[in-house]
Amino acid sequence: MAIRAKTFRVIRDTPSAFRTGLRSAFAPLVYAVENVGVTASLTGRTLRWLFRRPFRLRQVLAQMEFIGVQSIFIVGLTGIFSGMVVALQTSYALRTFSAEGRVGGIVAVSLTREVAPVFSAIMVTARAGSSMAAELGNMRVTEQIDALTTMGVSPVQYLLTPRLLATVLMVPLLCVLYSTVGMGGAYLVAVRWLGGDPGVFAQSVKDIAVVEDLRMGVIKAAVFGFIIAALANRHGFHASGGAKGVGLATTRAVVESCVAILVVNYLLTQALLGGND
Repeated sequence: MAIRAKTFRVIRDTPSAFRTGLRSAFAPLVYAVENVGVTASLTGRTLRWLFRRPFRLRQVLAQMEFIGVQSIFIVGLTGIFSGMVVALQTSYALRTFSAEGRVGGIVAVSLTREVAPVFSAIMVTARAGSSMAAELGNMRVTEQIDALTTMGVSPVQYLLTPRLLATVLMVPLLCVLYSTVGMGGAYLVAVRWLGGDPGVFAQSVKDIAVVEDLRMGVIKAAVFGFIIAALANRHGFHASGGAKGVGLATTRAVVESCVAILVVNYLLTQALLGGND
C-alpha cells in the first residue's frame, strides 16, 4: 500500500512539475513579448498626447536642457577620442598601401554614418536614459504619479511626452556635435601628430564624404533617441518594489536600450543603404 501511495503521489505531482519547468523555460520569451506590448502601448499613449492641449513647453525645454545641454561635455569628450583612435588605426592600415591621403574621408564617413549616432546614443542612454528611468521609478514607488492622476493631470502627458520629444530632438544634435569634434580629433592625429598634409586631408573629406552620410547619421540618431525615451519611460513608469525595483527598472532600461540601439543600427543601415542602391 505504501508503494502504491508513493507512486500515486509521483503521478499526481508530475503535471505540476512539468508545468513549472515549462513556465521557467519560456519565461524569457513571455517577458520579451509582454515587454514589447507594454512599451508599444505606453509609447502610443505618449505620442497621442503630443498633439493634445495643454502643451507642456516648459517641461520640454527643461528636458532638452537636461538631455542635450548637460550631455555636451561627455559626448564631446568621447567624440574627440573616438575620432583620434579611428584616424590612428586608419592611418596605420592605409600606410601599407601608401594611401594615407584618404584618411580624412574614411574617418568622416565612419564617424557620420556609424560611430557618431551609435556612441552618442549610448552616452545619452548611460547619462540621461538611466536618470529618466530612475526618476520616474522613484516617482512611481513614492506615489507621486498617483498624486498627479488624483489632481486631474495626466502623468503620461506631464512626464513622458516631454521626455520623448526632447530626446528625439536632442540626440541628432548631439550626433552632429560628436561628428564635428571627432573630425577635430582625427585632424589632430592625422595632420599634427603623424605629419599628414592638411590640404590632402581636407580634400579627401570633400571627395569621399557626402551630405547623404550625415543625413544617415541624423536619421539613426533620431530613431535611437526615440528608443531610449520609450524604454526609459516604460521601465520607470511601471517600476514597483521600492528601491530595489527602481534599481532593477533602471538597469533594464539601460541594458535594453543599448541592445536595441545596436540591433536597430544594423536594420537601419541595411534599409538606408538598400534605398541608395
